[in-house]
Amino acid sequence: SSSPGLHMSFTGSPGTGKTTVAEKMADILYRLNYIKKAQLLTVTRDDLVGQYIGHTAPKTKQVLKNAMGGVLFIDEAYYLYKPDNERDYGSEAIEIILQVMENKRDEIVMIFAGYKEKMDKFYASNPGLSSRVANHVDFPDYTPDELVAIGKLILDEQQYVLTADAERALYHYIERRKQLPHFANARSIRNALDRSRMRQANRIFSSNQDVLTKADLVTIHAEDILKSRVFAD
Repeated sequence: SSSPGLHMSFTGSPGTGKTTVAEKMADILYRLNYIKKAQLLTVTRDDLVGQYIGHTAPKTKQVLKNAMGGVLFIDEAYYLYKPDNERDYGSEAIEIILQVMENKRDEIVMIFAGYKEKMDKFYASNPGLSSRVANHVDFPDYTPDELVAIGKLILDEQQYVLTADAERALYHYIERRKQLPHFANARSIRNALDRSRMRQANRIFSSNQDVLTKADLVTIHAEDILKSRVFAD
């Protein structure tokens, strides 16, 4: 019997967990026998669309062949469609994808991902695509408290800890960083904590302490966070 419509749309800002959930989804669908392999292939426009006539079809078909039996995750899918450019080949890729979504629906699951507003316009411009995507999941931005909790989980995996003051500093960092361009939720927090660990290492090296305990080596202090450029003003 035919499987239910499993193609999906994941919308949300960068760093909200879309790719991570897609990886989990591939594993779940495999365990439920909806797909033949627990594989997630992540691609963007550059992997699908060619630069000249006759280039797009073989590129797109090769990607689909590689993804067959698993899940194909098309990130920032709206870049496939450029209505202002008559010579753009993205629409050719969309046509091929549509055919596979319909004719090979038992053999591959497609997940289209990107910012919600842009994805809504993308679906409005491509009703054939929209009608084949039954499952829409929105990934909201994390709150500062949630991002602090994520940060502590990241550090715990690396066997680091925050002091109470450092935890408060991280919260203030997040409040400021969210107002700046290119904020990417959990991804930005991971990057910020990587830089904090570097500052912590430099601080310890510069202190010239004769004796260092394990706690000294694995504890992030407030100053390791507050020296970020985010606090420069």
